[in-house]
Amino acid sequence: MDKVKFYVGLDVHKDSIAIASAAAYSRDDPHFVGTTRYSVISLTKALSRLGAPSELSICHEAGPCGYGLVRALREQGYHCEVVAPSRVARRPADRIKTDRRDALLLARLHRAGELVPVAVPEPQDEAIRDLVRAREDAVNDQRRVRQRLKSFLLRHGHAYTGTRWGPKHELFLSRIKFEDSAQHIVFTEYRMAVRFATELVERLTQSLRAHTETWRWLPMVKGLMTLRSIDFISALTIVAELGDLRRFPHPREFMGYLGLVPSEHSSGNSKQRGRLTKTGNTHVRRILIEAAWNYRLPARIVESLQPRLEGQPRHIIDIAWKAQLRLCQRFRRLRARGLHQNKTCAAIARELCGFIWDIGTRLQPA
Repeated sequence: MDKVKFYVGLDVHKDSIAIASAAAYSRDDPHFVGTTRYSVISLTKALSRLGAPSELSICHEAGPCGYGLVRALREQGYHCEVVAPSRVARRPADRIKTDRRDALLLARLHRAGELVPVAVPEPQDEAIRDLVRAREDAVNDQRRVRQRLKSFLLRHGHAYTGTRWGPKHELFLSRIKFEDSAQHIVFTEYRMAVRFATELVERLTQSLRAHTETWRWLPMVKGLMTLRSIDFISALTIVAELGDLRRFPHPREFMGYLGLVPSEHSSGNSKQRGRLTKTGNTHVRRILIEAAWNYRLPARIVESLQPRLEGQPRHIIDIAWKAQLRLCQRFRRLRARGLHQNKTCAAIARELCGFIWDIGTRLQPA
Protein backbone atom coordinates (compact mmCIF):
# COMPACT_ATOMS: atom_id res chain seq x y z
CA MET A 1 0.00 0.00 0.00
CA ASP A 2 3.04 2.32 0.22
CA LYS A 3 3.16 2.48 -3.59
CA VAL A 4 -0.43 3.70 -3.94
CA LYS A 5 -0.64 6.79 -6.14
CA PHE A 6 -4.40 7.09 -6.54
CA TYR A 7 -7.41 6.22 -4.43
CA VAL A 8 -10.31 5.31 -6.70
CA GLY A 9 -14.00 5.47 -5.86
CA LEU A 10 -16.52 3.55 -7.96
CA ASP A 11 -20.25 4.21 -7.97
CA VAL A 12 -21.51 0.89 -9.31
CA HIS A 13 -24.87 0.31 -10.96
CA LYS A 14 -26.17 -2.58 -13.03
CA ASP A 15 -25.62 -0.65 -16.29
CA SER A 16 -22.83 1.82 -15.50
CA ILE A 17 -19.85 2.56 -13.27
CA ALA A 18 -18.84 6.11 -12.36
CA ILE A 19 -15.09 6.48 -11.63
CA ALA A 20 -13.33 9.14 -9.56
CA SER A 21 -9.75 9.29 -8.31
CA ALA A 22 -7.94 11.14 -5.54
CA ALA A 23 -4.17 11.58 -5.64
CA ALA A 24 -2.34 10.11 -2.68
CA TYR A 25 -0.33 12.41 -0.40
CA SER A 26 -2.21 15.42 -1.73
CA ARG A 27 -4.93 17.75 -0.53
CA ASP A 28 -6.27 18.40 -4.00
CA ASP A 29 -9.91 17.65 -4.67
CA PRO A 30 -10.71 14.29 -6.27
CA HIS A 31 -10.90 14.14 -10.05
CA PHE A 32 -13.81 12.62 -11.93
CA VAL A 33 -12.46 10.17 -14.48
CA GLY A 34 -15.66 9.28 -16.31
CA THR A 35 -18.41 6.70 -16.64
CA THR A 36 -18.18 3.28 -18.27
CA ARG A 37 -20.65 0.51 -18.80
CA TYR A 38 -20.78 -2.32 -16.28
CA SER A 39 -17.99 -4.41 -17.71
CA VAL A 40 -14.70 -5.53 -16.20
CA ILE A 41 -12.94 -5.01 -19.53
CA SER A 42 -14.19 -1.42 -19.87
CA LEU A 43 -13.43 -0.67 -16.22
CA THR A 44 -9.86 -2.02 -16.30
CA LYS A 45 -9.24 -0.09 -19.51
CA ALA A 46 -10.26 3.13 -17.77
CA LEU A 47 -8.24 2.29 -14.67
CA SER A 48 -5.11 1.57 -16.74
CA ARG A 49 -4.97 5.28 -17.58
CA LEU A 50 -4.43 6.07 -13.90
CA GLY A 51 -1.61 3.61 -13.29
CA ALA A 52 -0.65 0.01 -12.72
CA PRO A 53 -2.84 -2.23 -10.54
CA SER A 54 -0.33 -2.01 -7.66
CA GLU A 55 -0.57 1.81 -7.73
CA LEU A 56 -4.36 1.96 -7.25
CA SER A 57 -6.54 1.39 -4.22
CA ILE A 58 -10.17 0.93 -5.26
CA CYS A 59 -13.42 0.85 -3.33
CA HIS A 60 -17.12 0.73 -4.05
CA GLU A 61 -20.23 0.48 -1.90
CA ALA A 62 -21.92 -2.83 -1.23
CA GLY A 63 -25.05 -3.14 -3.29
CA PRO A 64 -27.35 -5.43 -5.25
CA CYS A 65 -24.69 -6.21 -7.86
CA GLY A 66 -22.91 -8.52 -5.44
CA TYR A 67 -19.21 -9.30 -5.22
CA GLY A 68 -18.49 -10.26 -8.82
CA LEU A 69 -16.76 -6.97 -9.61
CA VAL A 70 -14.43 -6.96 -6.62
CA ARG A 71 -13.44 -10.58 -7.24
CA ALA A 72 -12.69 -9.87 -10.89
CA LEU A 73 -10.55 -6.85 -10.01
CA ARG A 74 -8.64 -8.77 -7.35
CA GLU A 75 -7.88 -11.53 -9.83
CA GLN A 76 -6.22 -8.94 -12.04
CA GLY A 77 -4.02 -7.65 -9.23
CA TYR A 78 -6.03 -4.62 -8.07
CA HIS A 79 -6.48 -3.82 -4.39
CA CYS A 80 -10.26 -3.44 -4.16
CA GLU A 81 -12.53 -3.19 -1.14
CA VAL A 82 -16.27 -3.19 -0.66
CA VAL A 83 -17.40 -0.62 1.90
CA ALA A 84 -20.54 -0.40 4.03
CA PRO A 85 -22.98 2.19 2.60
CA SER A 86 -24.36 2.94 6.07
CA ARG A 87 -20.92 4.09 7.23
CA VAL A 88 -20.33 6.56 4.39
CA ALA A 89 -20.49 10.02 5.96
CA ARG A 90 -22.65 12.47 4.02
CA ARG A 91 -23.18 16.14 4.76
CA PRO A 92 -26.69 16.99 5.99
CA ALA A 93 -26.76 20.04 3.72
CA ASP A 94 -26.19 18.03 0.54
CA ARG A 95 -29.41 17.99 -1.44
CA ILE A 96 -27.99 16.83 -4.77
CA LYS A 97 -27.09 13.20 -5.33
CA THR A 98 -25.58 12.02 -8.61
CA ASP A 99 -23.30 9.20 -9.66
CA ARG A 100 -20.50 11.70 -10.22
CA ARG A 101 -20.80 13.14 -6.70
CA ASP A 102 -21.03 9.70 -5.12
CA ALA A 103 -17.84 8.55 -6.87
CA LEU A 104 -16.01 11.72 -5.82
CA LEU A 105 -17.17 11.29 -2.24
CA LEU A 106 -15.97 7.69 -2.13
CA ALA A 107 -12.57 8.64 -3.54
CA ARG A 108 -12.13 11.45 -0.98
CA LEU A 109 -13.20 9.35 2.00
CA HIS A 110 -11.14 6.38 0.82
CA ARG A 111 -8.04 8.55 0.72
CA ALA A 112 -8.83 9.83 4.22
CA GLY A 113 -9.26 6.28 5.54
CA GLU A 114 -12.79 6.95 6.79
CA LEU A 115 -14.53 4.04 5.07
CA VAL A 116 -15.37 0.74 6.73
CA PRO A 117 -14.74 -2.31 4.51
CA VAL A 118 -17.03 -5.32 4.64
CA ALA A 119 -15.89 -8.93 4.49
CA VAL A 120 -16.08 -10.38 1.00
CA PRO A 121 -17.08 -14.05 1.28
CA GLU A 122 -15.54 -16.84 -0.71
CA PRO A 123 -17.72 -18.12 -3.58
CA GLN A 124 -18.58 -21.36 -1.75
CA ASP A 125 -19.39 -19.46 1.44
CA GLU A 126 -21.65 -17.12 -0.50
CA ALA A 127 -23.39 -20.11 -2.10
CA ILE A 128 -24.14 -21.62 1.32
CA ARG A 129 -25.38 -18.24 2.54
CA ASP A 130 -27.71 -17.96 -0.45
CA LEU A 131 -29.08 -21.42 0.33
CA VAL A 132 -29.60 -20.46 3.98
CA ARG A 133 -31.46 -17.31 2.99
CA ALA A 134 -33.55 -19.22 0.47
CA ARG A 135 -34.67 -21.56 3.23
CA GLU A 136 -35.46 -18.61 5.48
CA ASP A 137 -37.58 -17.08 2.72
CA ALA A 138 -39.36 -20.41 2.28
CA VAL A 139 -40.09 -20.57 6.03
CA ASN A 140 -41.54 -17.06 5.91
CA ASP A 141 -43.71 -18.01 2.93
CA GLN A 142 -44.84 -21.13 4.77
CA ARG A 143 -45.87 -19.06 7.77
CA ARG A 144 -47.87 -16.68 5.57
CA VAL A 145 -49.82 -19.40 3.74
CA ARG A 146 -50.54 -21.17 7.02
CA GLN A 147 -51.88 -17.93 8.45
CA ARG A 148 -54.14 -17.48 5.42
CA LEU A 149 -55.58 -20.96 5.92
CA LYS A 150 -56.07 -20.41 9.66
CA SER A 151 -57.81 -17.08 9.08
CA PHE A 152 -60.08 -18.55 6.43
CA LEU A 153 -61.16 -21.41 8.69
CA LEU A 154 -61.67 -19.08 11.64
CA ARG A 155 -64.00 -16.87 9.61
CA HIS A 156 -66.16 -19.88 8.82
CA GLY A 157 -66.29 -21.40 12.30
CA HIS A 158 -63.67 -24.16 11.89
CA ALA A 159 -61.21 -23.19 14.60
CA TYR A 160 -58.74 -25.81 15.83
CA THR A 161 -57.55 -25.68 19.44
CA GLY A 162 -54.85 -28.36 19.43
CA THR A 163 -51.35 -28.48 18.01
CA ARG A 164 -51.52 -27.51 14.36
CA TRP A 165 -49.85 -29.01 11.28
CA GLY A 166 -49.46 -32.46 12.78
CA PRO A 167 -51.24 -35.73 11.88
CA LYS A 168 -54.28 -34.89 14.04
CA HIS A 169 -54.59 -31.48 12.48
CA GLU A 170 -54.40 -32.95 8.98
CA LEU A 171 -57.16 -35.37 9.90
CA PHE A 172 -59.22 -32.43 11.15
CA LEU A 173 -58.71 -30.57 7.87
CA SER A 174 -59.66 -33.59 5.78
CA ARG A 175 -63.10 -33.73 7.46
CA ILE A 176 -64.02 -30.12 6.78
CA LYS A 177 -66.69 -29.56 4.13
CA PHE A 178 -68.27 -26.42 2.73
CA GLU A 179 -71.72 -26.18 1.23
CA ASP A 180 -70.64 -23.63 -1.36
CA SER A 181 -68.28 -25.04 -3.98
CA ALA A 182 -66.47 -21.71 -4.29
CA GLN A 183 -65.45 -21.81 -0.64
CA HIS A 184 -64.33 -25.42 -0.98
CA ILE A 185 -62.08 -24.38 -3.88
CA VAL A 186 -60.53 -21.66 -1.73
CA PHE A 187 -60.01 -24.13 1.11
CA THR A 188 -58.38 -26.69 -1.18
CA GLU A 189 -56.07 -24.11 -2.77
CA TYR A 190 -54.94 -22.91 0.65
CA ARG A 191 -54.24 -26.48 1.76
CA MET A 192 -52.22 -27.15 -1.38
CA ALA A 193 -50.25 -23.94 -0.87
CA VAL A 194 -49.39 -25.05 2.67
CA ARG A 195 -48.31 -28.47 1.45
CA PHE A 196 -46.13 -27.06 -1.34
CA ALA A 197 -44.53 -24.55 1.04
CA THR A 198 -43.78 -27.30 3.56
CA GLU A 199 -42.22 -29.50 0.89
CA LEU A 200 -40.04 -26.60 -0.26
CA VAL A 201 -38.75 -26.04 3.28
CA GLU A 202 -37.95 -29.74 3.61
CA ARG A 203 -36.11 -29.83 0.27
CA LEU A 204 -34.00 -26.80 1.13
CA THR A 205 -33.21 -28.22 4.56
CA GLN A 206 -32.02 -31.46 3.01
CA SER A 207 -29.94 -29.53 0.48
CA LEU A 208 -28.30 -27.57 3.31
CA ARG A 209 -27.34 -30.75 5.13
CA ALA A 210 -25.92 -32.26 1.96
CA HIS A 211 -23.88 -29.23 0.90
CA THR A 212 -22.42 -28.54 4.35
CA GLU A 213 -20.88 -32.01 4.61
CA THR A 214 -17.88 -30.77 2.60
CA TRP A 215 -17.97 -27.13 3.72
CA ARG A 216 -14.80 -25.76 5.26
CA TRP A 217 -16.71 -24.10 8.12
CA LEU A 218 -18.46 -27.30 9.22
CA PRO A 219 -16.26 -27.62 12.37
CA MET A 220 -17.43 -24.19 13.53
CA VAL A 221 -21.06 -25.10 12.82
CA LYS A 222 -20.74 -28.22 14.98
CA GLY A 223 -18.91 -26.25 17.66
CA LEU A 224 -21.71 -23.67 17.92
CA MET A 225 -24.26 -26.48 18.13
CA THR A 226 -22.89 -27.32 21.57
CA LEU A 227 -24.57 -24.16 22.84
CA ARG A 228 -28.05 -24.49 24.22
CA SER A 229 -30.82 -23.42 21.80
CA ILE A 230 -28.39 -23.33 18.84
CA ASP A 231 -29.37 -26.21 16.55
CA PHE A 232 -28.05 -27.03 13.09
CA ILE A 233 -30.03 -24.37 11.19
CA SER A 234 -29.25 -21.67 13.75
CA ALA A 235 -25.53 -22.47 13.82
CA LEU A 236 -25.39 -22.68 10.05
CA THR A 237 -27.12 -19.30 9.72
CA ILE A 238 -24.65 -17.68 12.11
CA VAL A 239 -21.59 -19.06 10.34
CA ALA A 240 -22.91 -18.47 6.81
CA GLU A 241 -23.82 -14.86 7.57
CA LEU A 242 -20.75 -13.90 9.58
CA GLY A 243 -17.95 -16.09 8.27
CA ASP A 244 -14.65 -15.87 10.14
CA LEU A 245 -15.27 -14.40 13.59
CA ARG A 246 -11.59 -13.66 14.03
CA ARG A 247 -12.13 -10.42 12.14
CA PHE A 248 -13.71 -9.10 15.34
CA PRO A 249 -10.81 -8.40 17.74
CA HIS A 250 -13.10 -8.21 20.78
CA PRO A 251 -16.59 -9.50 21.67
CA ARG A 252 -17.80 -5.93 22.20
CA GLU A 253 -17.23 -5.21 18.51
CA PHE A 254 -19.10 -8.39 17.63
CA MET A 255 -22.05 -7.33 19.79
CA GLY A 256 -22.04 -3.86 18.25
CA TYR A 257 -21.91 -5.32 14.74
CA LEU A 258 -25.10 -7.28 15.41
CA GLY A 259 -26.87 -4.22 16.82
CA LEU A 260 -27.36 -5.72 20.28
CA VAL A 261 -25.89 -2.74 22.16
CA PRO A 262 -27.99 0.20 23.40
CA SER A 263 -27.94 3.46 21.49
CA GLU A 264 -26.43 6.43 23.30
CA HIS A 265 -26.68 10.19 23.09
CA SER A 266 -24.36 11.77 25.64
CA SER A 267 -23.02 15.28 25.93
CA GLY A 268 -21.05 16.66 28.82
CA ASN A 269 -22.46 15.39 32.10
CA SER A 270 -25.63 14.19 30.41
CA LYS A 271 -25.76 10.50 29.48
CA GLN A 272 -28.76 9.04 27.72
CA ARG A 273 -29.07 5.48 26.51
CA GLY A 274 -31.93 4.28 24.39
CA ARG A 275 -33.08 1.21 22.52
CA LEU A 276 -30.89 -1.29 20.72
CA THR A 277 -29.12 0.08 17.67
CA LYS A 278 -30.35 -2.88 15.57
CA THR A 279 -27.59 -2.37 13.02
CA GLY A 280 -25.71 -5.06 11.17
CA ASN A 281 -26.97 -8.50 10.25
CA THR A 282 -30.68 -8.93 10.95
CA HIS A 283 -30.66 -12.69 10.26
CA VAL A 284 -28.20 -13.47 13.05
CA ARG A 285 -29.78 -10.99 15.46
CA ARG A 286 -33.14 -12.73 15.06
CA ILE A 287 -31.53 -16.12 15.72
CA LEU A 288 -29.89 -14.89 18.92
CA ILE A 289 -33.01 -13.18 20.26
CA GLU A 290 -35.00 -16.38 19.74
CA ALA A 291 -32.24 -18.48 21.30
CA ALA A 292 -32.06 -16.25 24.38
CA TRP A 293 -35.61 -17.18 25.37
CA ASN A 294 -34.52 -20.79 26.02
CA TYR A 295 -32.27 -19.72 28.88
CA ARG A 296 -35.29 -19.00 31.07
CA LEU A 297 -35.16 -22.67 32.11
CA PRO A 298 -32.61 -24.17 34.53
CA ALA A 299 -29.22 -25.18 33.17
CA ARG A 300 -29.08 -28.84 32.16
CA ILE A 301 -28.02 -31.13 29.32
CA VAL A 302 -31.32 -31.94 27.65
CA GLU A 303 -31.92 -34.95 25.42
CA SER A 304 -31.72 -32.94 22.19
CA LEU A 305 -28.38 -31.37 23.21
CA GLN A 306 -26.54 -34.55 24.19
CA PRO A 307 -25.94 -35.84 20.61
CA ARG A 308 -24.52 -32.46 19.59
CA LEU A 309 -21.83 -32.72 22.27
CA GLU A 310 -20.48 -36.03 20.96
CA GLY A 311 -17.05 -35.73 19.35
CA GLN A 312 -16.50 -32.10 20.31
CA PRO A 313 -13.29 -30.93 22.02
CA ARG A 314 -13.37 -30.65 25.80
CA HIS A 315 -12.67 -26.91 25.84
CA ILE A 316 -15.61 -26.24 23.50
CA ILE A 317 -17.97 -28.24 25.71
CA ASP A 318 -16.68 -26.35 28.75
CA ILE A 319 -17.47 -23.01 27.09
CA ALA A 320 -20.98 -24.18 26.20
CA TRP A 321 -21.67 -25.36 29.76
CA LYS A 322 -20.25 -22.15 31.20
CA ALA A 323 -22.63 -20.26 28.92
CA GLN A 324 -25.58 -22.23 30.25
CA LEU A 325 -24.68 -21.62 33.88
CA ARG A 326 -24.14 -17.91 33.41
CA LEU A 327 -27.01 -17.09 31.07
CA CYS A 328 -29.65 -19.11 32.94
CA GLN A 329 -28.70 -17.42 36.18
CA ARG A 330 -28.57 -14.05 34.47
CA PHE A 331 -32.04 -14.56 33.01
CA ARG A 332 -33.53 -15.35 36.42
CA ARG A 333 -31.88 -12.35 38.06
CA LEU A 334 -33.07 -9.91 35.43
CA ARG A 335 -36.61 -11.21 35.59
CA ALA A 336 -36.55 -11.09 39.40
CA ARG A 337 -35.65 -7.40 39.17
CA GLY A 338 -38.82 -6.85 37.19
CA LEU A 339 -37.13 -6.24 33.84
CA HIS A 340 -39.42 -6.80 30.86
CA GLN A 341 -38.93 -10.16 29.17
CA ASN A 342 -38.07 -8.54 25.83
CA LYS A 343 -35.27 -6.50 27.41
CA THR A 344 -34.14 -9.59 29.27
CA CYS A 345 -33.89 -11.58 26.03
CA ALA A 346 -31.92 -8.74 24.44
CA ALA A 347 -29.46 -8.73 27.35
CA ILE A 348 -29.07 -12.51 27.22
CA ALA A 349 -28.58 -12.42 23.44
CA ARG A 350 -25.87 -9.80 23.88
CA GLU A 351 -23.98 -11.99 26.36
CA LEU A 352 -24.54 -15.05 24.18
CA CYS A 353 -22.58 -13.22 21.47
CA GLY A 354 -19.51 -13.38 23.69
CA PHE A 355 -19.66 -17.17 23.98
CA ILE A 356 -20.29 -17.54 20.24
CA TRP A 357 -17.28 -15.34 19.57
CA ASP A 358 -15.15 -17.41 21.95
CA ILE A 359 -16.07 -20.69 20.23
CA GLY A 360 -15.83 -19.23 16.73
CA THR A 361 -12.33 -17.83 17.24
CA ARG A 362 -11.04 -21.14 18.60
CA LEU A 363 -12.22 -23.30 15.68
CA GLN A 364 -10.38 -23.03 12.36
CA PRO A 365 -11.86 -23.87 8.95
CA ALA A 366 -11.19 -27.38 7.70
